[in-house]
Amino acid sequence: MTRKIFILDTNVLLMNPEAIFSFEDNEVIIPLAVVEEIDDMKNKSSDLGYNARETSRILDRLRTKGKLSEGVEINDDGILKVIINGDTGNLPEAVDLKKVDNRIINSGLTLSQKYPERRIILVSNDINLRLVADAFGLEAEEHRSDRLSEKELYSGFLELSVTKEIIDEFFRNNKIPFEKLDRFVIDNNYNNYNNNNDSNNININSKSNSNNNSSANNSNSGINFYPNEFVQLINQQTSRQSALGIIEEDYLGKLRYQQREVMGIKPLNREQTLAFELLLRDEINLITLAGKAGTGKTLLALAAGLEKVVNEDIYTRILVARPVIPMGKDIGFLPGTKEDKLQPWMQPIFDNLDFILKKSGQSDLTFNKLVEREQIQIEPLTYIRGRSVPEQFIIIDEAQNLSKHEVKTIITRVGKDSKIVLTGDPFQIDNPFLDRHNNGLSHLASRLRNEKISGHILLTKGERSELARIASEKL
Repeated sequence: MTRKIFILDTNVLLMNPEAIFSFEDNEVIIPLAVVEEIDDMKNKSSDLGYNARETSRILDRLRTKGKLSEGVEINDDGILKVIINGDTGNLPEAVDLKKVDNRIINSGLTLSQKYPERRIILVSNDINLRLVADAFGLEAEEHRSDRLSEKELYSGFLELSVTKEIIDEFFRNNKIPFEKLDRFVIDNNYNNYNNNNDSNNININSKSNSNNNSSANNSNSGINFYPNEFVQLINQQTSRQSALGIIEEDYLGKLRYQQREVMGIKPLNREQTLAFELLLRDEINLITLAGKAGTGKTLLALAAGLEKVVNEDIYTRILVARPVIPMGKDIGFLPGTKEDKLQPWMQPIFDNLDFILKKSGQSDLTFNKLVEREQIQIEPLTYIRGRSVPEQFIIIDEAQNLSKHEVKTIITRVGKDSKIVLTGDPFQIDNPFLDRHNNGLSHLASRLRNEKISGHILLTKGERSELARIASEKL
């Protein structure tokens, strides 16, 4: 069978240097223009800079096997080559060859002429480059090896249509074993927003096709239950009777905090109730909260953090951090002290804190007093690296703007007896290299859903205001 030839764009390597090894026994081509772009990025202190340096290290290591220009072996039978950018005669004179994208396209066209019998594929996460490639008749596709499919996007919630007797038994015993649920079907897996509709409807997909076999699984049915996943039991005859539960060991258990008010904040809908359930359970050390703007993700996390630090004394401090990249600027371009620079980026945190402290009913509790007691610390995410953070309630806001590597870096900073909560909106991403299928928040929720110490919930209903809800849905 003839090997395919895959030409890698720079952004593929900047998102995942190991992508070089994800093409099995085929031939992988890296144009010189890509190497030059990687070199330009290597001095950046961001995640992109790290990946640029890692890519250079991988290429240098492979260079010990032979000349990259002639090809070196990877993946046992695969080949990697670094090539000059191609014959300039392949492109019209009007095309600017100083532009890196055009040089990459030119590499593909040259290879197509040289090997007409082989399938040449440009791999890029840049939509526009794929469109240009298509215009020149060059096959192009997105790099998918590190992307989650629609079925892999985890919601943390499912609905089961059951008999009245099952619900009655659940309320009577405060739990029900998995084997009692084996003959019932999933109404929907509550997985993703339906963005093609004006409402906040959820796509309906069977969960029985999940290929993750290490979950809490009822072997007699096709249903996979994950630790700390929420299940709503709905009466088959009437939707007026239902029950909410959480997966624990080999049974569906009753919620502990269903009617709980936290620091004066009451859950306003089902998903907020479920979020508080995760946030208030001390045995769950990692929580991801996803949802559109106004669903209450940050508010709930801060309220639970204050409850655990101020009232219950479970943790010594709340540490709040968020990436400073909304407009692609670092905080260094602003004048003033660190606090002055942080003010615009952290204002949403301050707004939520102010609202919670007013609702708490504790007149002596203010932000300044929390700072004086060292019970709260607010920092840009940059300062998290290199630290060890024990016995703290950590909140990472806007986590949808983080890559998988950045999320891994943050999680590995979490010290003993700490809890970490990551919040974000996977449909509002400012990082140009990320989307809802490959961002760190979605990846973390999906990959850790089998762990007993982690939990996730997708919040769908906006509660900020009627205007905010309408704007989120209609605009």
